Amino acid sequence: MTDAATTIGDAHAAADHRSAWRSMRRLLSHKGLMIGAVVIALVALLALAGPLLFTGDPLKLSYRTRFRPPSSEFWFGTDHYGRDIFLRITHGAHLSLLIGVMVVLITGVGGTLIGAVSGYFQRLDAYFMRVMDALMAFPSLMLAIGIAAALGSGVVNVVIALSIAYLPRTARVVRASVMSLRHSEYVEAARVLGASHGRILFRHILPNSMAPLIIDLTFIFAYAVLADAALSFLGVGPPPPTPSWGNIIAEGRDYVVDAPWITIFPGLAISLTVLGLNLFGDGLRDVLDPRLNTM
Repeated sequence: MTDAATTIGDAHAAADHRSAWRSMRRLLSHKGLMIGAVVIALVALLALAGPLLFTGDPLKLSYRTRFRPPSSEFWFGTDHYGRDIFLRITHGAHLSLLIGVMVVLITGVGGTLIGAVSGYFQRLDAYFMRVMDALMAFPSLMLAIGIAAALGSGVVNVVIALSIAYLPRTARVVRASVMSLRHSEYVEAARVLGASHGRILFRHILPNSMAPLIIDLTFIFAYAVLADAALSFLGVGPPPPTPSWGNIIAEGRDYVVDAPWITIFPGLAISLTVLGLNLFGDGLRDVLDPRLNTM
C-alpha cells in the first residue's frame, strides 16, 4: 500500500515537473513576452543602477550649459536650467517604477481581498460591488486627478490616488474568477469534508485565480506609470523640482520648438516602459490563459 502511494506521488511529481517545463518553454518561445521582459529589465536596470553608475546631481543648476543639445558630454542634452536630462530621466525611472510597484502591491492585496470575499459570500457581494461600481463610474485617470488634487502633491498621495482609482478593476477580476470556481467539484469536495470557508477560499480557490490576477496587475503597472506622468504633468504629482518624467515634460513644454530634446527623451522613456509592460502582459495572458486566444 505504501509502495503504491509512493508510486502515485512520484507520478504526480513527474507530471507537475513536465507541466512546469512546458509552461517555461511557452514563456521563452513567446516573442512579445520576451521583448517586453527585456525592455522592463533595461528600465529596471536604469532605475536601480543608473544613479550609481552615472554620478551627478539631477537638481544641479548650471546656467553656463543651458539648452545644450545632445552630445558626448550631455547624452540627452540639458534643460533651461542647465540640468542634465539623462540624469533626470535616470532618477525619474526609479521614482516611476517605485510608484508603479507600490500601486500594484496595494491594488493586488486590496483588490484580491475585496474580490475574494465578494465573490465567495453572496450576501456581501451587493455591498462591496456597489462601492466598486461607484468608483468605476468615473474614468480612472479623472478619479486619480481628483483624489490627488484633494490630498495634495507628493509621492505618497499619488500612490493613494492611483491605488483607489485602479482598485475596482482588480477586485472585479478576482471576483469573477472566484465566482466561476466557487461551485467546482474540488471545492464541493472540500466543503463536504468539512473544510472551513477560509480554508476553501484561500487554500483552494484563490491559488487557482492567480493567472488572471497576475495578468491584470501587469497592465495596472503600465497604467500607473502612465498616470503618474500625467499627474506630474498636470501639477498634482510629485512637486518640482523632483525629477519625475511628467515634471520633465511639463517643464520643457515651453521650449519644445527651441529645445525639443527636453520633452522627447522623457516621452520616449514613458512610451518604452509602457510598451514593455503591455507586451509582457499580453504574453502572460497568451501563456497563462490560452483560452482567450480561441475566443
